[in-house]
Amino acid sequence: MSIKSKSKYVCQACGYESPKWMGRCPECNEWGTMQEEAERQKVSHHRQVGLPTKLQDISQQSLQRLRSHISELDRVLGGGIVPGEAVLVGGDPGIGKSTLLMQLTGSLASRGASVLYISGEESLQQTKMRADRLGVSEGPIFLAAETELDTILSHLDATKPSIAVIDSIQTVYDPTMTSAPGTVGQIRESASRLIRHAKTSGTALFLVGHVTKDGSIGPIAG
Repeated sequence: MSIKSKSKYVCQACGYESPKWMGRCPECNEWGTMQEEAERQKVSHHRQVGLPTKLQDISQQSLQRLRSHISELDRVLGGGIVPGEAVLVGGDPGIGKSTLLMQLTGSLASRGASVLYISGEESLQQTKMRADRLGVSEGPIFLAAETELDTILSHLDATKPSIAVIDSIQTVYDPTMTSAPGTVGQIRESASRLIRHAKTSGTALFLVGHVTKDGSIGPIAG
């Protein structure tokens, strides 16, 4: 398989793509939001794949949900956390997303579930201070202050956690892409690869996403 590269222009407000630059996005009508990004096209030869599975042949055994014992969170998640699922925790900056997920980390780890908490916005010491303030200290909790996508995936492979928290997805970047962290292309690529890893590994993934003033999951200001 080979990889060919060419440029495209992506609206950083709505994700609209165009082969050429334009001052105003025709999709959301925002001005000055079209940024150039490297487009990678995978070219591969035909390969054999497995056949789709008949619905009637799929096991009826219910999935074993992992309860967080945070009643409202378990209710929102349909009764608990499903292995391999991806959950987006969105909200305004400072609303308490990190606090909630640290509480989730402590609750799960105290019952023996391993957790990998990736902080892209705070140092290990700052994350530890929050954990201490919330009384989170026991159990198999692993921390990393990291933003580079491949390194994060390596941490996931090394620790094989039951739960992984990425705080936040806007800070994660793929260095092979020319766009800056927090742009539409970087968020899309990073989230896609992390979710794909969760599906294949069985790790439940929680992605923190900051909401912009227009209500979308967008770039971090500053």
